[in-house]
Amino acid sequence: MKKRSLGSKGMPASTVAFGAWAIGGWKWGGTDTQASIAAVQASLDAGVDFIDTAAVYGFGLSEKIVGEAIQGRSREDIVLATKCGLRWDIETATLHADTKEKKIYRTLDADSIHWELEQSLERLGTDYIDLYQTHWPDPEIEIEKVVDTLESLKAQGRIRAWGLCNEAPERLSAAASSGSLASDQERYSLLDREQESGNLPVCVEHDLGFLCYSPIAQGLLTGNLDASRRFADGDLRNDNPRFSPAVREAVQTMLAPINALAQDKGVQTEQLVLAWTLSQPGVSHVLVGTRSIEQAIANASVGELELNSDELALIQRAADSWPGFAALV
Repeated sequence: MKKRSLGSKGMPASTVAFGAWAIGGWKWGGTDTQASIAAVQASLDAGVDFIDTAAVYGFGLSEKIVGEAIQGRSREDIVLATKCGLRWDIETATLHADTKEKKIYRTLDADSIHWELEQSLERLGTDYIDLYQTHWPDPEIEIEKVVDTLESLKAQGRIRAWGLCNEAPERLSAAASSGSLASDQERYSLLDREQESGNLPVCVEHDLGFLCYSPIAQGLLTGNLDASRRFADGDLRNDNPRFSPAVREAVQTMLAPINALAQDKGVQTEQLVLAWTLSQPGVSHVLVGTRSIEQAIANASVGELELNSDELALIQRAADSWPGFAALV
């Protein structure tokens, strides 16, 4: 398994990380705890040492599942990342989302960050976090104050490094200039390449890790989501314009040459997509979620998958042919 550093201020971690959003169940049609634990453990056994979760995933459930999955393993061998800043137990901050289950609020004031960290440590069954990230920016709090809070936690040894997610380039650059920022986490995939002119150049300039979430576009890039696929109740892809029949048909057309290459190489389409993503300038890691042992093992193997220049060029041509979601929804 290849490893890359989480920027100049972070630690080495496997290029493929286990993304733990789906195992929390929320927005993914529920979860099977034992199957999720097995998937995390299979991923670790296959060489992945990097797990990314968040307090809000399943309203704490994802962190609890991860905590159970890593029990009995050497803590020093796991790079554990989680996130703060989205709370469902208060009603006094900026509203982030009003879901059927709960209202979620954004807050990154110092007291809240400290409180959230303690809750996450308890759920995860650990006394430190390797990479502590702000999940979404808080419009009421200056980025410099957030940096001060995270630097304080790092100095205390409660976290080893800190990062940001879903940030604007200007705030990302300010944070990198005023503290020991390790990484930025953003949506990036073959279908979502806006960050190439957004935060990726900032990460390259400041030597930050760039973590891609949804690198297979929540399943669109697996090659398995044709227009007839139906999603479970509670799945975020239901009634989502990014998953309309027209979009799925367009994605299938774009993936045709990649599907053919995958068949020739004896690998999955999504493995090629992930390998291409990891080859992009500035990209350091991909976060990939699954609730299947078999897929966890397949995802981990991407860390050893090599593509030659012709194969990368084929995938690049397919990527460049994508018209964009705006043209289809």
